[in-house]
Amino acid sequence: MAVEVRNNPDEHRYEAWLDGELAGFAAYRLRERSVVFTHTEVDDRFGGRGVGSQLARGALDDVRAAGERDVVPLCPFIRGWIEKHPDYQDLVRQAG
Repeated sequence: MAVEVRNNPDEHRYEAWLDGELAGFAAYRLRERSVVFTHTEVDDRFGGRGVGSQLARGALDDVRAAGERDVVPLCPFIRGWIEKHPDYQDLVRQAG
């Protein structure tokens, strides 16, 4: 099962597409040097298939590839995903 993750800047969210259907999204706000993830949602029909994890990975990989911003994970799902994947913790904005 391949989930396609796309940035939809007009809607301020990363979207997860599966079999031509929108399966979920991770909403964000842009700040000067940060992408602030505020909410992640996966449609119940796609639950238990790893869509949320693939969405988080795809969104964070996109932020990393751009190299211009850090991440502020206000969303509990994105925050928890980063905590479980230490190789993404370097993206998180450090206080101070």
